[in-house]
Amino acid sequence: MSRPIPVRNIWILFLYAADLVQFRDKYERDVEDARDLPDLIGRLLAHVVEDRMRKNLSRGYRSKSAVLQRVRGRIDMLATETAQLMDRGQVACRFEEHVMDTPRNRLVRTALERLAARVDNIETAHRCRKLAADFARFGVSGMRPSRAQLATDQIGRNESADRMMVALARMVFDGSIPTEIEGNALQPGDETTEHLIRRLFERAVGNAWRIQLEPEGWHVAQGRRISWPVSAASSGLHAILPGMQTDIELNHPQTGRRVVIDTKFTRILTSSNYRSEVLRSGYLYQMYSYLRTQEQESDAPSLAAKGILLHPQTGGYVNEMMMVQGHEISFRTIDLTASASNFERQLRLLDAN
Repeated sequence: MSRPIPVRNIWILFLYAADLVQFRDKYERDVEDARDLPDLIGRLLAHVVEDRMRKNLSRGYRSKSAVLQRVRGRIDMLATETAQLMDRGQVACRFEEHVMDTPRNRLVRTALERLAARVDNIETAHRCRKLAADFARFGVSGMRPSRAQLATDQIGRNESADRMMVALARMVFDGSIPTEIEGNALQPGDETTEHLIRRLFERAVGNAWRIQLEPEGWHVAQGRRISWPVSAASSGLHAILPGMQTDIELNHPQTGRRVVIDTKFTRILTSSNYRSEVLRSGYLYQMYSYLRTQEQESDAPSLAAKGILLHPQTGGYVNEMMMVQGHEISFRTIDLTASASNFERQLRLLDAN
């Protein structure tokens, strides 16, 4: 990959990957004005946080114990009797305290602080710094929460604004702030950028298929593990046998159709000693294994399952197919450098037929 990827297309990937496509048109001005990806994330996170503050940040509950003059929550009888607190008109209580120091708010504060230190745009950095200070005044800790802590802070179905806020904050810590890149495009040669786009691309494609195909009766599964049909093996084989996991699998129960999609963040074509352009054989063998090893007479869709190797590409377009032992295998690309409207059209018009 050599051509620069427009920041707007990274934004579209993010929206699909985070399942937040409903916000596509809400932040047009921020997307247009952003100089680079860190500036875009900073602008958007500041915008969302400012909006949340106007409507009150979400709160959580924290367990607390205290000696009080009146009962609050549950009485800790053992502590009360042991210290003879009632003789002094006091009681030991355990209760839940309503606080803003939640894992999601801590994540956002630490993300704002990181952006303030790394974003080149002075105005964006100032907004992030000010908002981080506001979080501190609200009692939100500056310690980044662990994955386990974030997992306990479930975001409700109706908290879409918080989902956007947390998704942007996560993006800050996903190795997605390549500060050395300027302008309104990202250079794919940068390792940090490729890591980010790879993660976004895989999730965005899966969600794009789901949005388009679930209303038509398709079931969309991502990251399903499949097994080798081993009939006999030596004692040490299973310790070294690699597993198999599909990126995306589509099933249509009514018609018995199945499609296995593998997304690869590499160029779909390479070169050999004899040809300047040739499909990558390793990926082809992998897809062939996915399809053929899962064939079972009792599972009719497995006998004619279709495979799609889907690659991002910077410029150009590939859409080829072949039939191999009853299985159609397609080779397709999505142009990451296309115009924003064309790029999104490619995502949404992926065809499972």
